[in-house]
Amino acid sequence: MSDLKHLLDNNRRWAANVTGQDPSFFADLAKQQAPQYLWIGCSDSRVSANVIVDLAPGEIFVHRNVANLVVHTDMNCLSVIQFAVEVLKIRHIIVCGHYGCGGVIAALEGQRHGLIDNWLRHIQDTANKHSATLDTLHDTTERTNKLCELNVIENVVNVGETTIVQEAWESGQDITIHGWIYDLKDGIMGDLGISIDGEDSLRSLRERTFAGRQPTQTADSTS
Repeated sequence: MSDLKHLLDNNRRWAANVTGQDPSFFADLAKQQAPQYLWIGCSDSRVSANVIVDLAPGEIFVHRNVANLVVHTDMNCLSVIQFAVEVLKIRHIIVCGHYGCGGVIAALEGQRHGLIDNWLRHIQDTANKHSATLDTLHDTTERTNKLCELNVIENVVNVGETTIVQEAWESGQDITIHGWIYDLKDGIMGDLGISIDGEDSLRSLRERTFAGRQPTQTADSTS
């Protein structure tokens, strides 16, 4: 326990600083959470949702896993989406990947890594689907980063295909799903330009990804 004392000290110092700036912050925060955004991101310690989009606690609902995957048998992820959509009534779901993702790199290596290989299989399936695009890229970093983008696109489709989002759209709930990519080298977020807000836009994106066609160009940075 003594080895982690510095973390507890950091927490008390942070809480004191926040209270000094806004005495009612924690009292107001404890009453309820009403975020407008659900963030589905990577577990990478360098990609903290609140930090990189500069939002305070309570302003963004977060789910993270290795390589920001949305798998239809993952009850953890699906439960988060359901709570966000049905209880919190969020309006935006952001699937955010990042360049240099360790999970994507591991999936491309073609080596055994143990239990996680079963999880990375989803990324390998994406790589196989888009092999025509990836095979034109001979630089390892460029190929990895392209797969990071394609992985985000596939998981935007996966979110839209959940029964949770499908039923929300059918009932008229306003939900848009976005695909973003974060660059660790400069801290800038890129919008992949694939936002979907209903069955029509989902169908269009799905058709392009099923065909293995490139749905978008390299991410445009947003400020």
